[in-house]
Amino acid sequence: MNRIALALVSVLALFFAATAQSAEIKIAFVNSSTLLEQAPQADIAKKKLEKEFAPREKEIRDAQQTAQALETKLNRDGVTMSDSDRSKQEQELNRQLRDLQRMQSNFRDDLNLRKNEELGKLQRVVLAAIKDVAKTKGYDLILAEGVVYAAPQVDITSDVLAKLKQDVSAGK
Repeated sequence: MNRIALALVSVLALFFAATAQSAEIKIAFVNSSTLLEQAPQADIAKKKLEKEFAPREKEIRDAQQTAQALETKLNRDGVTMSDSDRSKQEQELNRQLRDLQRMQSNFRDDLNLRKNEELGKLQRVVLAAIKDVAKTKGYDLILAEGVVYAAPQVDITSDVLAKLKQDVSAGK
């Protein structure tokens, strides 16, 4: 039984090798990391996130300054305050610091969530551009991650980057 299976596998391998030789297969490589970094859509997404989170960032800076001012006042005037006033000031400072930590934590969580959403959108745009370039230029196979070496003549990263730039200027 093993000899029959081995013979069948050998025949199939020869058949596929002959088929591959008879038709030219066009293969290319694309560096998706470079595309995700250099695509103009990445800059657009970054600016969008900065604009979206700027008010909360300012709110956190203001809260930091307020807490720092209260701490400075407490350090400077604490020795001359009554015990009850100093205790109230310390409690207020602790409350402000807890609020600040909560604000910072929520900010980081929300920012990371939005970054991941924007990255997902960017990945879909880059993938669509890769597929478009592959179809336009007649490639049968495009390789990306996990490639140890790709000769410059099969690297179409610059073609895909040009397509992404064209899409931005066309308003897509």
